[in-house]
Amino acid sequence: MFWLKVAFTSALCTLLFATNGFVTANECELPSGLREEIAQYQPVVDSIFQHIVSGEYAGKTWQSLLEFTDRFGPRLTGTKQLEDAIDYAVQEMIAEGLDNVHTEEAIVSHWQRGREWAELVEPFKKNLPMLGLGKSVGTPPEGITGEVIAVESFEEFEQLTVDQVMGKIVVFAPAWTGYGATGRYRYESASVAAKKGAVAVLLRSMTPFSIGSPHTGTLRYDPDVHRIPAAAITVEDAMLLLRKFRRGDKMIVHLKMEAINLDPTISRNTIGELEGHTFKNTSVVVVSGHMDSWDVGTGASDDAGGVFVSWKAVSFLKAMGLRPRRTIRAIFWTAEEQYLEGASIYERYHAEDEKQEFNVFFESDTGTVEATGLDFSGNLAAQCIFAEVAKLMTGFNEFTFTEGIVGSDIGKWVGRGFPGVSLRDVNKNYFWYHHTEGDTIELEDPVALDKITALWAATAYVIADLSIDIPKNVVDYSYQ
Repeated sequence: MFWLKVAFTSALCTLLFATNGFVTANECELPSGLREEIAQYQPVVDSIFQHIVSGEYAGKTWQSLLEFTDRFGPRLTGTKQLEDAIDYAVQEMIAEGLDNVHTEEAIVSHWQRGREWAELVEPFKKNLPMLGLGKSVGTPPEGITGEVIAVESFEEFEQLTVDQVMGKIVVFAPAWTGYGATGRYRYESASVAAKKGAVAVLLRSMTPFSIGSPHTGTLRYDPDVHRIPAAAITVEDAMLLLRKFRRGDKMIVHLKMEAINLDPTISRNTIGELEGHTFKNTSVVVVSGHMDSWDVGTGASDDAGGVFVSWKAVSFLKAMGLRPRRTIRAIFWTAEEQYLEGASIYERYHAEDEKQEFNVFFESDTGTVEATGLDFSGNLAAQCIFAEVAKLMTGFNEFTFTEGIVGSDIGKWVGRGFPGVSLRDVNKNYFWYHHTEGDTIELEDPVALDKITALWAATAYVIADLSIDIPKNVVDYSYQ
């Protein structure tokens, strides 16, 4: 195995990385006595794991997640189901004795799917399972019937003339290369096609594997381009249409979508705390996930699992009588699926004193299947401290260190210099079910959730209780 040694003299830190990015050893010159201080938390960390993984709290994170998703189902932004779920979380956190339980309002988008369908009508009839993309406009009442053009990439589409595209339904069938790179097509395809006169877009679902399931998600319209309807179809159907188009087959599709963008509405970010015994409203450690989901499945993996590992981490610490120096604040974001609207408004409301208010942000939003460690973002001095904390987490050996972005809702804070932590998860099949009817409790395992909750609770507790803050280099917030 090839090793790369990187010396960070400015941070008085040397880290050894494997080529896969996992920290395997470290030699950090920390402030006097800090390494010994961190090592003394081992019995506390072991106790947290024992109580949650094999003690009285074993299985309770999964059971709570099960009851929640069965009770409220999908929680699309703007729906009563989401707001009822928020009310429930508030009531339960108060009953569990958490501190300062409350909500903070956020004006958010309000999109409704309505009825929808797509059908290939020529050269043969075939139902095309589909899901309209979030924030898409609908079709006229009679739907849209149009000839199909199919391409694999934006580059291929650019070779088509306006005359070739005008009045057509464009199918984009990009090869899956990862959610970031391939995700561009979900965000941009509608406006790219509309610029050349297309009347609608059908998009290959954002997934590496399919059994005939469409995957939804939000698009982004260019404000200077006419808005056209856009929907995701299955991988199988997108590739079928691409092959037939390349053979020269003429295809006609009928698309009907009742989607509508309503006036913005009020939702809420949900907060509950384990108040620090020394620092109550400064140097807060945030643990978080997002409460909203799409309107398919029950949003167990995306992201009720992230909500409940954050929620129960704080509740179990409270029940164990562990109160750190600094406050641990659980935040359940609203409207994450709508361009992070809830987190963005929370950031704006807390911008004035944020350097004093916050220390570290945690977020779980990549599934909760089988944790192997954590991804940490921060300056080099912060990385050194976190590397020592990571040593306490017995059984977890994959920890990555970066000065880049981790998390989605917390991304703006991390991008401006606050330390951030996200879950490193084996979850190889996450995007098989992502934003589909298949995102249900059946994806979650009680034992895995216990281990994740314990990892989340123990790491947050140690960071919140250290004698020093995790170092940060914060760029001032500016509202745009």
